Amino acid sequence: MVVAVYSLLGWYRPGNGKSQLTMNRLLQHRAIALLILCQAVGASFALALVSAEQPDVAQQHYERGAALLRKGDLAAASEAARKAIELNPSSAEARHLLGMIYFKEKKPAQAVDAFKQALTLKPAYPDALKDLARVYRIQGKSTEAEQALKRAIEADPRHADSYFDLAKLYEQRRDAASATLTYQTLLAAHPNHRDALYSLALLYAAQGDSRRARETVGRLLKLDPKHADGWYLAGRMAEKDNVLAEAADSYRKAIAVKPAFVDAHYNLAFIHRGQGRPVEAEREFLEVLRYRPQYAEAHMNLGVIYTGLNRLDEAEQSYERAVALKPNYAEAHYNVGVFYELHRKDLPKALAHYHQYLNLGGRDERVARIVESGGR
Repeated sequence: MVVAVYSLLGWYRPGNGKSQLTMNRLLQHRAIALLILCQAVGASFALALVSAEQPDVAQQHYERGAALLRKGDLAAASEAARKAIELNPSSAEARHLLGMIYFKEKKPAQAVDAFKQALTLKPAYPDALKDLARVYRIQGKSTEAEQALKRAIEADPRHADSYFDLAKLYEQRRDAASATLTYQTLLAAHPNHRDALYSLALLYAAQGDSRRARETVGRLLKLDPKHADGWYLAGRMAEKDNVLAEAADSYRKAIAVKPAFVDAHYNLAFIHRGQGRPVEAEREFLEVLRYRPQYAEAHMNLGVIYTGLNRLDEAEQSYERAVALKPNYAEAHYNVGVFYELHRKDLPKALAHYHQYLNLGGRDERVARIVESGGR
């Protein structure tokens, strides 16, 4: 455009006075043309500035929407995501964000559409593929979920979330071999992936591979000594191998990290009871009931402990609470029957519970003879 302006001005050549008026007019026309060209250049520059600013504004709306989603304000997050898309329709990230919002709003069909739109704009987008797979799993579309996760891994061979979700998908299908291999591949790329270490240890334990389960959970606990579930799993593995001192220590460490860990308290109580430490067992069962008052099995076990300590009133209360909470609890009915027969000398009550025990499938021959004879 600058060249064109110089060309117009280049038409002028000095001449005689006769043509002065004509030349003046020509100069006026040239000045007008120059002004129009300058305005056009300015307008184009202004448009370029607006166009450059729009993605920045769209990015601001996107970031605001992501922050609002993290806070749980789905309505405001959705508004921000839509504004980002309006300002920058080619933003795959904004459409992915909208899909995540739909997912949180429990609108799976709309979430799938949004994720697919993001992938149309950016086919190798592992996060969108991973989240699309999660919706497919909820919809029961296991094959589609697997395909999406494999595409995500192909797009990013180090995409940890996709490996992890793929392994969980294989576990859901009960394909332990594929799940194990996927966890191992994930850990080869990310050796410190805590969830993968824990899940793989659980998988080994479920397959009866105690050695590998203990090795894997050991790696986890070295990495994260405050992993309560890891300590609990280590306790289970040690207990299964009859290394009870180690098991008890692991359960204590789980409880130290997570005081309300009911299962750790329960298993630790059983170890104490089995090793002849009724007071320690009582303490742990009471902790179980502090966090879960309706735990019938804990009440029943307290009944056994109190009976052994000759605290019969407390034993009776614990037994009766157990069968009240869980009327179909055959073992509790058996223990209550024995309690009334031997410690309270109340045969009618004993027979009532023995009847319940047998009706629930109990097979103790002595109890069967007592019931058959009517207690005679």
